[in-house]
Amino acid sequence: MKLKELCWVGSAKRDLKNMPVVVQRTMGFSLHQAQEGKMPLNAKPLTGVGTGVIEIVSDYNKNTYRAVYAVKLGDTIYVLHSFQKKSKTGIKTPKQDIDLIKQRLALAKEDALSQNK
Repeated sequence: MKLKELCWVGSAKRDLKNMPVVVQRTMGFSLHQAQEGKMPLNAKPLTGVGTGVIEIVSDYNKNTYRAVYAVKLGDTIYVLHSFQKKSKTGIKTPKQDIDLIKQRLALAKEDALSQNK
């Protein structure tokens, strides 16, 4: 089976590399499952951003870490954002993170269009 290509947008890869090793491994395994066309157990659709945007959640040492990727852009999985969730308003993703995800999703769509030409 051919794996889908991973494409990192902006600082997503660097941000993931700055997370604890346990979290990096969890996220890496989940992204590998996505490359295989599977839906990781620790992933769910991210609402309010667009269809095909998935959020991986990893809890470690009383902190929550997230990685967001887009799957419906050709044969490539675009990793849009990796961050430690520090929201003071419950489970809601902070607006600045949502805005960054939307911005990077637009870049990923442009890249996907240029790949298909």
